Amino acid sequence: MQHTPRTVALAVPYGAVDRGTAHRVLRNTYALLSMTLIFSAAVAGAAVTFQLPAPGLILTLVVYFGLLFGIHKLRNSGAAVGLVFALTGFMGWTLGPLLTRTLALPSGGQAVMLALGATGAVFLALSAYATTTRRDLSWMGGFLFAGMIVAMLAGLAAIFFQIPALALTVSAVVALLSAGLILYETQQIVNGGETNYVMATVSLFVSIFNLFTSLLSLFGFASADD
Repeated sequence: MQHTPRTVALAVPYGAVDRGTAHRVLRNTYALLSMTLIFSAAVAGAAVTFQLPAPGLILTLVVYFGLLFGIHKLRNSGAAVGLVFALTGFMGWTLGPLLTRTLALPSGGQAVMLALGATGAVFLALSAYATTTRRDLSWMGGFLFAGMIVAMLAGLAAIFFQIPALALTVSAVVALLSAGLILYETQQIVNGGETNYVMATVSLFVSIFNLFTSLLSLFGFASADD
């Protein structure tokens, strides 16, 4: 009787990834992230200079989620990169009015610089830890994303019902969650959990943006009390 060879499936343990591929994705992600951060900052600066009004909550949500959907659908094509710049530029526009309000405060300039410096320091520290640690941080994902949804709903409630204390609390929570997401998302790239640098760039950009705006709100609140 002739025996048919059987194919044996081997489970690949978490962390056993193609390091060359992971490093390439991480390198491409950081390159695109750097360009989008510069572009978004330039749009935000233009929004401050020309006193552009805020786009409004409804338009912001429609454009934001619409562009996210488009990026996800086209993530494997070159068109996705253009949509990434459209998204980050739009987010820069939404940042302009917040910067304008903060700069109008007695110590507004200092608050902006503190928020910028703290965001940069947190990102660098967490990125360094995520790329060197051997600890598996994948368990953080569900908790962080669920926390962000709750925080977003609470933030909308703070806007509609005009509750400054709730808005301040949400800013603090979002800052912590954003820091956790930077850590989680970076390790996902390093361990091969995310192999598309476009999606990785968007995830990290949104986390950095949320961290900066949350810190800016907190430092701006402290500046208003001076």
